[in-house]
Amino acid sequence: MELYPELANTVRKALKLPISEERKAVLQLLIRYIKVKRYLGEPFHLNFICTHNSRRSQFSQIWAKVASELAGIPANCVSGGTEVTAFNPRAVDALSRQGFKISSKENVSNPIYSISYSDQREPIQAFSKTFSEAVSPDTSFAAVMTCAHADENCPYIPHAEERIPVRYEDPKAFDDTPLESEKYEERSLQIASEMLYVFSNIKSK
Repeated sequence: MELYPELANTVRKALKLPISEERKAVLQLLIRYIKVKRYLGEPFHLNFICTHNSRRSQFSQIWAKVASELAGIPANCVSGGTEVTAFNPRAVDALSRQGFKISSKENVSNPIYSISYSDQREPIQAFSKTFSEAVSPDTSFAAVMTCAHADENCPYIPHAEERIPVRYEDPKAFDDTPLESEKYEERSLQIASEMLYVFSNIKSK
């Protein structure tokens, strides 16, 4: 698979980022889940969950899908929230600057975005939704909790085989400041780095 050139540059940057031993321990829970599913020969579904499904969970879904494709490992990557808002336009713009090709299907309060990363793959469809809407009712999945609020306020998630906390700081703290663009790209790049690390530790068949 060939990524768009600017996106390929972003991936190279992400691969150079250091990952602390503490973060590797956090990510090991996700790696183990995927390895077990692969060993059993079962498809696996990753549902990245944050309160509003607006920033961190969207970044995680998108970068996990790209990382899985680069590793040659089939993965169903989705995201959801505890409530519906919209895919934050600041996060969308950060991904665009990092090389994704993005279009909006509907100009409404909760637009549906088409996120393209390669001409050889179907675009990712991204919009805000609840975690239960992100998967079919009978789908078993890993609930990957990307924010503390969602992790602490979702005591039970139906059909989740495992609940895996992989928390990220919210770039929302820098909205409408001079550091806004920098911090959104920084968080996206961190998530890219960690999703690439996860899938680099999974053997393809």
